[in-house]
Amino acid sequence: MNNTLNPAPNLTQRPPRSPRVRLGDYVILPRILDKGRAELAGTAGEYKYNNPIDRHWFRFTGITPEALKAELAAGKGDGEILAWVQENASPQREVWEIQQWSAYHDQRGPDGDEETLKFFTGRIAGLTRTRGDLKTWFDYLDLDDHVTFGGKP
Repeated sequence: MNNTLNPAPNLTQRPPRSPRVRLGDYVILPRILDKGRAELAGTAGEYKYNNPIDRHWFRFTGITPEALKAELAAGKGDGEILAWVQENASPQREVWEIQQWSAYHDQRGPDGDEETLKFFTGRIAGLTRTRGDLKTWFDYLDLDDHVTFGGKP
Protein backbone atom coordinates (compact mmCIF):
# COMPACT_ATOMS: atom_id res chain seq x y z
CA MET A 1 0.00 0.00 0.00
CA ASN A 2 1.48 3.31 -1.02
CA ASN A 3 -1.04 5.89 0.09
CA THR A 4 0.21 9.26 1.28
CA LEU A 5 -3.17 10.26 2.77
CA ASN A 6 -3.39 7.13 4.93
CA PRO A 7 0.19 5.97 5.39
CA ALA A 8 0.79 2.64 7.03
CA PRO A 9 2.42 2.84 10.44
CA ASN A 10 5.83 1.27 10.77
CA LEU A 11 5.26 -1.10 13.66
CA THR A 12 8.95 -1.88 13.85
CA GLN A 13 9.42 1.70 15.10
CA ARG A 14 6.31 2.29 17.20
CA PRO A 15 3.37 0.22 18.44
CA PRO A 16 -0.11 0.27 16.98
CA ARG A 17 -2.71 2.32 18.80
CA SER A 18 -3.75 1.08 22.23
CA PRO A 19 -6.58 -1.44 22.23
CA ARG A 20 -8.44 1.07 24.43
CA VAL A 21 -8.57 3.70 21.66
CA ARG A 22 -12.04 3.74 20.14
CA LEU A 23 -13.38 4.39 16.69
CA GLY A 24 -17.17 4.57 16.45
CA ASP A 25 -17.29 3.31 20.05
CA TYR A 26 -15.42 0.12 19.09
CA VAL A 27 -12.37 -0.70 21.20
CA ILE A 28 -9.64 -2.62 19.35
CA LEU A 29 -10.69 -1.31 15.91
CA PRO A 30 -7.99 1.41 15.55
CA ARG A 31 -5.34 -1.13 16.59
CA ILE A 32 -6.65 -3.63 14.03
CA LEU A 33 -6.51 -0.93 11.33
CA ASP A 34 -2.91 -0.07 12.25
CA LYS A 35 -1.87 -3.72 12.09
CA GLY A 36 -3.72 -4.33 8.83
CA ARG A 37 -2.18 -1.29 7.13
CA ALA A 38 1.26 -2.22 8.41
CA GLU A 39 0.89 -5.82 7.24
CA LEU A 40 -0.07 -4.61 3.76
CA ALA A 41 2.99 -2.34 3.71
CA GLY A 42 5.35 -4.98 5.09
CA THR A 43 6.01 -2.96 8.26
CA ALA A 44 4.09 -5.02 10.83
CA GLY A 45 7.17 -6.37 12.59
CA GLU A 46 6.10 -8.69 15.41
CA TYR A 47 2.46 -7.55 15.30
CA LYS A 48 -0.15 -9.90 13.85
CA TYR A 49 -3.34 -8.85 12.10
CA ASN A 50 -6.32 -11.06 13.01
CA ASN A 51 -4.77 -12.37 16.20
CA PRO A 52 -6.94 -13.93 18.94
CA ILE A 53 -7.91 -10.58 20.49
CA ASP A 54 -8.74 -9.09 17.07
CA ARG A 55 -11.02 -12.06 16.40
CA HIS A 56 -13.39 -10.92 19.16
CA TRP A 57 -14.07 -7.77 17.10
CA PHE A 58 -14.44 -9.71 13.84
CA ARG A 59 -16.94 -12.11 15.45
CA PHE A 60 -18.93 -9.26 17.03
CA THR A 61 -19.23 -7.31 13.78
CA GLY A 62 -19.53 -10.22 11.36
CA ILE A 63 -16.85 -8.53 9.22
CA THR A 64 -14.23 -10.91 7.84
CA PRO A 65 -10.53 -10.12 8.22
CA GLU A 66 -10.13 -10.47 4.44
CA ALA A 67 -12.93 -8.00 3.67
CA LEU A 68 -11.54 -5.41 6.07
CA LYS A 69 -8.05 -5.84 4.68
CA ALA A 70 -9.39 -5.26 1.14
CA GLU A 71 -10.87 -1.94 2.31
CA LEU A 72 -7.55 -1.00 3.90
CA ALA A 73 -5.72 -1.93 0.70
CA ALA A 74 -7.96 0.56 -1.13
CA GLY A 75 -6.37 3.30 0.99
CA LYS A 76 -9.45 4.21 3.02
CA GLY A 77 -9.00 6.37 6.11
CA ASP A 78 -10.39 5.57 9.53
CA GLY A 79 -13.64 7.49 8.96
CA GLU A 80 -14.26 5.75 5.65
CA ILE A 81 -13.52 2.37 7.23
CA LEU A 82 -15.92 3.10 10.08
CA ALA A 83 -18.69 4.03 7.63
CA TRP A 84 -18.00 0.81 5.72
CA VAL A 85 -18.09 -1.24 8.96
CA GLN A 86 -21.37 0.36 10.00
CA GLU A 87 -22.86 -0.47 6.62
CA ASN A 88 -21.52 -4.03 6.41
CA ALA A 89 -21.65 -5.30 10.00
CA SER A 90 -23.89 -8.31 10.41
CA PRO A 91 -25.80 -8.26 12.57
CA GLN A 92 -26.30 -4.53 12.65
CA ARG A 93 -25.62 -3.35 16.20
CA GLU A 94 -27.24 -0.58 18.21
CA VAL A 95 -24.93 2.04 19.72
CA TRP A 96 -25.60 0.71 23.22
CA GLU A 97 -24.58 -2.82 22.15
CA ILE A 98 -21.25 -1.54 20.78
CA GLN A 99 -20.67 0.51 23.94
CA GLN A 100 -21.41 -2.46 26.21
CA TRP A 101 -19.26 -4.80 24.13
CA SER A 102 -16.40 -2.30 24.23
CA ALA A 103 -16.77 -1.70 27.99
CA TYR A 104 -16.66 -5.45 28.59
CA HIS A 105 -13.51 -5.91 26.52
CA ASP A 106 -11.87 -2.86 28.07
CA GLN A 107 -12.16 -4.58 31.47
CA ARG A 108 -11.80 -8.22 30.39
CA GLY A 109 -9.12 -10.19 32.16
CA PRO A 110 -8.13 -13.81 31.83
CA ASP A 111 -10.97 -16.28 32.15
CA GLY A 112 -11.24 -18.36 35.28
CA ASP A 113 -9.52 -21.45 33.92
CA GLU A 114 -6.09 -22.23 35.32
CA GLU A 115 -4.31 -22.52 31.96
CA THR A 116 -5.39 -19.04 30.79
CA LEU A 117 -4.53 -17.50 34.15
CA LYS A 118 -1.05 -19.10 34.09
CA PHE A 119 -0.51 -17.82 30.53
CA PHE A 120 -1.57 -14.29 31.52
CA THR A 121 0.51 -14.13 34.70
CA GLY A 122 3.50 -15.55 32.83
CA ARG A 123 3.22 -12.83 30.18
CA ILE A 124 2.97 -10.11 32.83
CA ALA A 125 5.91 -11.58 34.78
CA GLY A 126 7.98 -11.49 31.59
CA LEU A 127 7.50 -7.72 31.53
CA THR A 128 7.48 -6.72 35.20
CA ARG A 129 7.55 -8.24 38.65
CA THR A 130 6.72 -5.03 40.49
CA ARG A 131 3.29 -4.08 39.10
CA GLY A 132 0.25 -5.52 40.82
CA ASP A 133 -2.22 -3.28 39.00
CA LEU A 134 -2.25 -5.20 35.71
CA LYS A 135 -5.50 -7.15 35.57
CA THR A 136 -6.84 -6.98 32.00
CA TRP A 137 -5.73 -8.09 28.56
CA PHE A 138 -5.58 -4.44 27.52
CA ASP A 139 -3.32 -3.70 30.53
CA TYR A 140 -1.00 -6.42 29.27
CA LEU A 141 -1.03 -5.19 25.65
CA ASP A 142 -0.37 -1.57 26.65
CA LEU A 143 2.54 -2.56 28.90
CA ASP A 144 3.96 -4.94 26.31
CA ASP A 145 3.87 -2.18 23.67
CA HIS A 146 5.50 0.27 26.08
CA VAL A 147 8.30 -2.08 27.14
CA THR A 148 8.91 -3.35 23.58
CA PHE A 149 9.75 0.18 22.48
CA GLY A 150 12.07 0.99 25.37
CA GLY A 151 9.76 2.09 28.15
CA LYS A 152 10.21 1.07 31.76
CA PRO A 153 7.57 -1.17 33.33
